Amino acid sequence: MFKRVSLAITVAALMAGCSSGVKLDDVPVEDKSAIPTAGANGANSGNAGSNGVAGVNLGQSARDGAGPVGVSRLVYFDYDSYVIKPEFQSLIEAHARFIKSSSNRKVVVEGHTDERGGREYNLALGQKRAEAVRRSLGLLGVPDSQVEAVSFGKEKLAVQGTGEDVHAQNRRAELSYR
Repeated sequence: MFKRVSLAITVAALMAGCSSGVKLDDVPVEDKSAIPTAGANGANSGNAGSNGVAGVNLGQSARDGAGPVGVSRLVYFDYDSYVIKPEFQSLIEAHARFIKSSSNRKVVVEGHTDERGGREYNLALGQKRAEAVRRSLGLLGVPDSQVEAVSFGKEKLAVQGTGEDVHAQNRRAELSYR
């Protein structure tokens, strides 16, 4: 009898500890691409304001944020492919030199797809595209600690519409400096 009661109490305690009022399917969406606004005095001073949020330093980081001067930050892919085309090799080499020139530089490689296909498939394909660029940078000597690969799948289209020319512009990996 004692074993049954203690077993029932243990199971009830585990069930209560594992239950949660949070609905996992109702995940709030945050717009992480929002541009920071200026402080009360109209300038980004770099000091934390009354709300505790530090301003943006627009000095060196803004210049580095664009990447190497005169070099595109976009690598385009063929339909249903994550193979980097030879015409983008010099672009990747230029970014590798830029990243290696300062150990403080960080780049996020964002993988994107066109809107055709399912959400999960496109997230996986976008990740493979981002990883392909990340691996290419690594082969050129960029440390893994300076590169992060993420996928947006079909969630952040560069161009809205239909047609092969529109789809081609959405099948991309984008290098974004932080």
